[in-house]
Amino acid sequence: MKNRISFRVWGKQALFTDPITKIGGEKFSYQVPTYEAIKGILKSIYWKPTLIWHIDRIRVMKPIRTQSKSTKPRQWAEADEKKQYSLAIYTFLQDVEYQVEAHFEWNEVFPELEGDRIAGKHSAIAQRMLERGGRQDIFLGTRDCQGYVEPCEFGCGESFYDSIDNMDFGLMFHSFGYPGETGNLELVSRFWLAKMQQGIIEFPSVNDNEQLKTRFVRKMKLEKPFKRGENLKAVEEEAEELGL
Repeated sequence: MKNRISFRVWGKQALFTDPITKIGGEKFSYQVPTYEAIKGILKSIYWKPTLIWHIDRIRVMKPIRTQSKSTKPRQWAEADEKKQYSLAIYTFLQDVEYQVEAHFEWNEVFPELEGDRIAGKHSAIAQRMLERGGRQDIFLGTRDCQGYVEPCEFGCGESFYDSIDNMDFGLMFHSFGYPGETGNLELVSRFWLAKMQQGIIEFPSVNDNEQLKTRFVRKMKLEKPFKRGENLKAVEEEAEELGL
């Protein structure tokens, strides 16, 4: 299908932060990536407001290992004060590699972008950007963790967890629901009971009310509308710039 993409992503370390550990300032990574983290990687590869990326599944290729490191995160202070730093311990995942399979759907919240809904064009650009390593820098959960991407066929090669029937990770953060994607003037967070079978994690759809538990975060305004010639490039102009 034209709207599908699969790729390999890897890096020396990753930090998919468990939100519970953010309160004390010392972050601890989930054992596997969150839906939102993988979606962020896809947005760094290629994104336009015309489409919404949906993560179908990921495959964990290497054994899950962690390492704790001392860091000095900056403390927020008033503008006239000097920079202040505190000492904290962050627990990272080490030497990670994943295979990802995803697809995009049209963003119905912005009807003014209907003229830009050309699946072949977006698919071609996304594939070209993937081959170049992404349109923007790739990060594995946080800017401290540089990542790299390249095209691959999902399921190729051997995974460390191929022979393991099932692993449960308990309640995990799934994703955020923004007004620009849901059409509702509020920000919500989604959670689910994550599990992995033979190294593969299949994510529930963002509209799956049975598997996902949604929590209201706060009221939020809708992004400004997109207009061709102002803050949205024409199809022909964008294709010409990318050599398509």
